[in-house]
Amino acid sequence: MKNSATEPVTAYIGLGSNLDNPAEQIKSARSAIASIAGVKELAFSSLYHSSPMGPQDQPDYLNAVMAVETHMPPIDLLRCLQAIENEQGRIRKGERWGARTLDLDLLVYSDQQIETAELTVPHPGLADRAFVLYPLAEIAPHLSVAGKGNIADLIVKCPLNGLRRLF
Repeated sequence: MKNSATEPVTAYIGLGSNLDNPAEQIKSARSAIASIAGVKELAFSSLYHSSPMGPQDQPDYLNAVMAVETHMPPIDLLRCLQAIENEQGRIRKGERWGARTLDLDLLVYSDQQIETAELTVPHPGLADRAFVLYPLAEIAPHLSVAGKGNIADLIVKCPLNGLRRLF
């Protein structure tokens, strides 16, 4: 795993929320991410409405993707994202795909492929999730995802599954 502490890299972060005013949660998270020392916002997608991936007895989600430039190593960026989740009321109950105030995923970190106990990049579910691919394609239509392929090719294989672009 490369440590790009001196050269800036582009990273893509997935944002999702389905509790406590999701639009406001995402807006606050965007601001918090942009205020991390060593992180600069490059682009932010529209908001997308999606059905929950896991248990269906929870509210629908709002999702977005943010592109940032950073000098931070990927694990440090992940830890900052987790701190933001906690600050915004994220409670980790061990339930996979449950309702949450905020979910921040490090989707892509430059052209790196990382697999550690704490972090896998590109995000393992990226190629199968419309609520990630469509906002990602909106802000990075020519992106090539390490080990997965071009975003344009990935999106063709991923149906919308009820995903709607809001604004």
